[in-house]
Amino acid sequence: SVEAHKLTHELNSKYHSRDEAREIFSNIIGKKLDETFGIFPPFQTEFGKNIHVGKHVFINSGCTFQDHGGIYIEDNVLIGHNVVLATLNHVEDPEHRTDSIPKPIHIKKGVWIGSNSTILQGVTIGENSIVAAGAVVTHDVPPNCIVGGVPAKFI
Repeated sequence: SVEAHKLTHELNSKYHSRDEAREIFSNIIGKKLDETFGIFPPFQTEFGKNIHVGKHVFINSGCTFQDHGGIYIEDNVLIGHNVVLATLNHVEDPEHRTDSIPKPIHIKKGVWIGSNSTILQGVTIGENSIVAAGAVVTHDVPPNCIVGGVPAKFI
């Protein structure tokens, strides 16, 4: 949306205190955030209003959240640099390839997502799990696991 683009530009265009950054991000998602939330810009999103964030969440710089399908981040989550959360996919049939299919991403309590990882639509990352840097997660991750690689597998 235009509003999301304006607000992300505001967030990314100059230095903000932690409180200011939290306030701008709160406006992007349209929900009040707990004071324990932290973000290092830059950050990108296409819509923003489908992002839901718990307490003690930190989002590092360079992340992109494509939130049309919904992004649900529970408490005590760390998201590394340049992580992509992609809730849209396209139809494989070439005649309908421009059609989008949204599905939510769920990130459960205590998850750590390493830098440069991509989480694809419809994926749930189970409680206390770790996604290694650079992983591409295409399927659900059970609780208390470590996954890495392309595509992500148990380590």
